[in-house]
Amino acid sequence: MNDTALVRQEQDIIEASGRKIINLIYQEVYDHKANIYKGIKRAFDVVASSFALIVLSPIFLITAIAILLEDGGPVFFTQERAGKDLKPFKIYKFRSMYKNAESQFQRMQAKNEQTGHAFKIKDDPRITHVGKFIRKYSIDELPQLLNIIKGDMSIVGPRPILVNQMEECNAYEKQRLIVKPGLTCYWQVGGRANIKWDEWVELDLKYISDMSISTDIKLILKTIPVVFKSDGAY
Repeated sequence: MNDTALVRQEQDIIEASGRKIINLIYQEVYDHKANIYKGIKRAFDVVASSFALIVLSPIFLITAIAILLEDGGPVFFTQERAGKDLKPFKIYKFRSMYKNAESQFQRMQAKNEQTGHAFKIKDDPRITHVGKFIRKYSIDELPQLLNIIKGDMSIVGPRPILVNQMEECNAYEKQRLIVKPGLTCYWQVGGRANIKWDEWVELDLKYISDMSISTDIKLILKTIPVVFKSDGAY
């Protein structure tokens, strides 16, 4: 069965009430992707991320200095996120919040503006002044180039969320991490935090169906202007 037939199968399974049955077909969709594509994707991830680290090194330096000047170290923030097949990995980011932000996470849950299993607050009081700027232009995400080189992530793929958040997802939603998480995907170029959880999941599953060299290139090119517009970035 080819990818198109599998996706059509997923679209055709509807309950009488109009609700979608949880249909677990995306592993099969991914398994049908050509190995040569998967090899090229990995090679591109390593080469492009290594090149980007060199080219963007001045931005890394300026950002590090700005963080240190505002409230001292550490410059980087690490956190366990759910990776491919829900395997935990340590994600790297520039620190954009005050040092005690993690201890306040549970208290902030009541103010969550995102639906489903993700967490987003537009005017999060835990974010520093430097943090607001680097989040606006996604500079805080640049250290994830190291995650890509290590093999934890890909340049293009569903955005990773916390391990416990993914564990709370149902079987249908968990399919979004059949593939490696990434820096950018349909969610990133389509509105980011303005997109609610259910649509976010559907966009990630759409990516699994659409995965190809041309799709990845299109998403990377679309990401550049989106980053400068900063829509939905907070």
